[in-house]
Amino acid sequence: MRLSARNVLTGKVVAITKGATTAHVKIEVGPEIVVTASITNEAVEALGLEVGKPASAVIKASDVMVAID
Repeated sequence: MRLSARNVLTGKVVAITKGATTAHVKIEVGPEIVVTASITNEAVEALGLEVGKPASAVIKASDVMVAID
């Protein structure tokens, strides 16, 4: 697969929490580093996502905000 996004973090699925229509998928991309994605329940099924399986978080954003306390 070829993508225009340059921010691809590979890891493994550590949790999938399904709601009525949307699921939260947690992907561990490093030791104690977890990225959470909100995707449709249909996408979870279509991708065959399961806890323990490898997956990649593909991040493409036009803006990144940074804040400090």
